[in-house]
Amino acid sequence: MKLHESPFERIMSGKKTIEVRLYDEKRQQINLGDIIIFLKRPELSEQLYTEVTGLLKYRTFEELVNDFPMSCFGCPNNYDKEALVEALHEHYTKEEEQKYGVLGIKLKLL
Repeated sequence: MKLHESPFERIMSGKKTIEVRLYDEKRQQINLGDIIIFLKRPELSEQLYTEVTGLLKYRTFEELVNDFPMSCFGCPNNYDKEALVEALHEHYTKEEEQKYGVLGIKLKLL
């Protein structure tokens, strides 16, 4: 999976333990114990190896974000949850969210 620099660095530092994606056809293939290799954008030359330790299926980004401390997403606990949901909607439309649902992928750095 490809990641922008900031989330890539937060996973690498251990600060981010949940990656959020649509629960689309591609993500429906993810299983516990799978190894996910993240590639850092834009060059895709840096790699990060993680193991899937949990699959958190939700209808909306808001429901997922509200169930966990912001630190799990690599954000300070006082970070505005609404701002995080808005940021996720910059990548995924509300129509896609309604169609597929969302997935929080709990990760362990390898």
